[in-house]
Amino acid sequence: MKTKRERERERKRERERERERERERERERESERERARERERERERERERERERERERERERERQTYRQTDRERETDRQRERERDRQRERETDDRERETKQKRSW
Repeated sequence: MKTKRERERERKRERERERERERERERERESERERARERERERERERERERERERERERERERQTYRQTDRERETDRQRERERDRQRERETDDRERETKQKRSW
């Protein structure tokens, strides 16, 4: 038969073991919360990377638009120069014809 003192020591050890188990459970819960926070931070970093990729795609679309617009403007300028040269040739031709007619 255990003495009162032995039973008290046993209860004390059991309470201590229970406190230790509770501390261990709390450490495990805290670790899980930290892992959850880290997963959320990683998801946020991924969302930010995706937003940056989308911004870069938008900038590239704008650059393409500007390049296209520049090409169209250059094409328009070339056509305009060609029309000017054609008008000059026509004017020169008419002037030559007029001179030739006068010399007859």
